[in-house]
Amino acid sequence: MAYYMIQVAYSKEAWAALIKKPHNRMERLYAPLDRMEGRVIGSWLSFGDYDLVMILDLPDNAAAAAVAMTFAAGGATKSVKTTPLMTWEEGIQAMETAGRSDYIPPQDV
Repeated sequence: MAYYMIQVAYSKEAWAALIKKPHNRMERLYAPLDRMEGRVIGSWLSFGDYDLVMILDLPDNAAAAAVAMTFAAGGATKSVKTTPLMTWEEGIQAMETAGRSDYIPPQDV
């Protein structure tokens, strides 16, 4: 499983519907995410460029792309941003791998 941060900006129509009938949208996401073999780690409303931030545990990048496509196709969003996340252990492994790469950066010409 892998972690992803999903940021969602709602459309003005979605906000109008939520203001008319306030409710926790996350409750409607649990079953579809479960069918994609994913689960919600946490979710928060936010303000700024995005209205909702979620941390999801999903099987792979294809599942993360499917989540983003599903949200975008529903029409209630202006935009959806997906950011893959790494655990500290994965980050340290990446640092160690980078340290063994012997990469030579471009030199002044």
